[in-house]
Amino acid sequence: MDPVRNPYAPGAGQRPPELAGRDEQLRAFDVVLERVARGRPERSLVLTGLRGVGKTVLLNALRSAAVRRGWGTGKLEARPDQGLRRPLSSALHQAIRELGHPEQDQVDHVLGVLRAFAQREAGTDAKLKDRWSPGIDVPAARGRADSGDIEIDLVELLTDVGGLASDVGNGVGVFIDEMQDLGPDDISALCAACHEISQSGLPVIVVGAGLPHLPAVLSASKSYSERLFSYQRIDRLARDAADRALCAPAAEEDAEFTEDGLAAMYAATGGYPYFIQAYGKTVWDHAPRSPITAEDVAVAAPEAERELAVGFFGSRYERATPGERDYLRGMADAAADVGEDPVGAVATADVAVVLGKKPQSLSPARDSLLKKGLIYSGERGRIAFTVPHFGRYLREQG
Repeated sequence: MDPVRNPYAPGAGQRPPELAGRDEQLRAFDVVLERVARGRPERSLVLTGLRGVGKTVLLNALRSAAVRRGWGTGKLEARPDQGLRRPLSSALHQAIRELGHPEQDQVDHVLGVLRAFAQREAGTDAKLKDRWSPGIDVPAARGRADSGDIEIDLVELLTDVGGLASDVGNGVGVFIDEMQDLGPDDISALCAACHEISQSGLPVIVVGAGLPHLPAVLSASKSYSERLFSYQRIDRLARDAADRALCAPAAEEDAEFTEDGLAAMYAATGGYPYFIQAYGKTVWDHAPRSPITAEDVAVAAPEAERELAVGFFGSRYERATPGERDYLRGMADAAADVGEDPVGAVATADVAVVLGKKPQSLSPARDSLLKKGLIYSGERGRIAFTVPHFGRYLREQG
């Protein structure tokens, strides 16, 4: 098969040629956009799932849907070592520009509030290079979103931004990837702001994406977060959607899969979108001709697995310290002992038994892996890998 015409696109956050299996989420979001624009009450949205299920891709697709409706949008990626003020300010600055509000005086006022909100992080005595003001010529406002209390300031800022959106009959969407990495104060402030905005009926929504434990993070911050957000679990694709993700791009290049080829691909990928793209690209390059068969999949699979071992699994394993790697391997062995599911969910006590150590002595390694996003805790006393089939990879490495 011609590698130049290879339609598959494995990559972090890269949209596949066929966004299969997400029609329900896209349709539901269209309803949210329309309701919010009409002043109807609607909850903000949180997408959760493992690495490789396409959360970032779906987040970007939802943002594109908002842009097509004329909304102002901005996106940020949360990081554990960064506060919310600056990245959110950049996202909202973009959203304000996209709104195209006709009254420049009103826009300038909100931009001044935005500048005050961002600069409050640096402090009043900060050097010029530390003051945030990309493309904003108006001076920072005084007495609005500059109290230093992130919860108060965020409510005031989003209220003003929502007012601009309401004036032009549209909305503002803030899209946050890796939302679980926001700090406790920032999470609390974001929940409080969403609560206040929803009560005010202003057309502002937050769409977050994160790992499976994100709902627990939000709930620990504000108890009402369970009612504040609409939670959608993004999982691997069902067989028909996985087949469509492979067949539709192939058909565009006048190629196809046999039935046994599709079955072999689903068995190899487990329906995980990233794996589908990774295997699809390698199998295409190795297949001599169309249609692509199960034999072609078998020939190409070892190379696809080697590439995943380096780029998808290995890159994450390399981030762990030697002690953390021991803990990860202990998890993998414990998962094998109890019959592994794709994420290798196990009891922390079982990991301690495998490693021959007291559970308390393993707490530092576990906590560090949680912060690095390599594992998560879906329920008390149990942990799991954030990457599907990571345990199998670890055991194969010896």
